[in-house]
Amino acid sequence: MDALDILEIGSKLIVIFLCTPVHEFAHAWAANKLGDDTPAYQGRLTLNPLAHIDPIGAIGILFCGFGWGKPVQVNPLRFKEYRKGMMLTALAGPVSNFILAFFCTILYKIFWAAYLTQYNVAMYWVAYIFMIIGSINLGLAAFNLIPVYPLDGEKIFAYFFGNIHNAKINSFMSKYGRYITIGFFLLIFTGLLDRPLGMIQNFFAWILDKLTFWLDPLLNLIF
Repeated sequence: MDALDILEIGSKLIVIFLCTPVHEFAHAWAANKLGDDTPAYQGRLTLNPLAHIDPIGAIGILFCGFGWGKPVQVNPLRFKEYRKGMMLTALAGPVSNFILAFFCTILYKIFWAAYLTQYNVAMYWVAYIFMIIGSINLGLAAFNLIPVYPLDGEKIFAYFFGNIHNAKINSFMSKYGRYITIGFFLLIFTGLLDRPLGMIQNFFAWILDKLTFWLDPLLNLIF
């Protein structure tokens, strides 16, 4: 195991203990703002990693780069608008990952520019860490946007198809939910999702590069 392998493992641990709690906290915060205090009563309106880490999901992040935290439970009946509340609460998680990736991209570009100027190994390592953390956050955003239960994408998708869709999904999941969960585990740990998720992840990375284009000429002036 070389230095880059150690840095990659360390970066994934940062994602597990810092970024995953942000994702789940975003769900809890959105639900609370929209009128449901269930996450607050259950102790999920916090950034404490112990409240949010799911062991299997953490293993998925560590070995596959994709995973999940402990799902935040909500009571949709407390939302003023049932479908909209569920959609916005679900969307908050992937959006938080995208925001984290945005700041990681900025920090990566800063430290990479500093490294190219000074050729300081420490600068290279820090840039590499931010690159890995940003990339994993984009992967988590892409993964959670898949419109399949129990991922966030299913709740976002349901918003556009109304109550009939929700009734069908609930009926279907009562029969086949266990098998779908097992199937997802297999897809994740066998790497069969890597290619399609990688394409979405690369698209998100392209968007972030365009959103931070203003930083490149500024860094050229500084360094």
